[in-house]
Amino acid sequence: MKAKSIGPRSEANRDVDDAIDHYLSESAERAALGFVDALEQAYAHIARHPATGSPRYAHALNIPGLRSRSLNRYPYLVFFIECEDSIDVWRVLRGQRDIPAWLEDKR
Repeated sequence: MKAKSIGPRSEANRDVDDAIDHYLSESAERAALGFVDALEQAYAHIARHPATGSPRYAHALNIPGLRSRSLNRYPYLVFFIECEDSIDVWRVLRGQRDIPAWLEDKR
């Protein structure tokens, strides 16, 4: 199976920048770099196996096709929808937040 291209929305890119800024503000450069590595691994997995993402929030938010995947060792979830030739990444959010409210605000 051919990997699909990953296309993060501006909100997802802003989420990633905020997460990196958070780790850097804690003087945790190593954690920031680890976060980027974990995100790249998640994107690579999603690109090859999008159907393995959890549909949990698709049902809660009534957004058909919405899936999520957690990052290894970091409390973040990548929210995405599989398109014909690509993956549309909606958000990258901390799992402790009120996820449905954050996603509905950004529809």
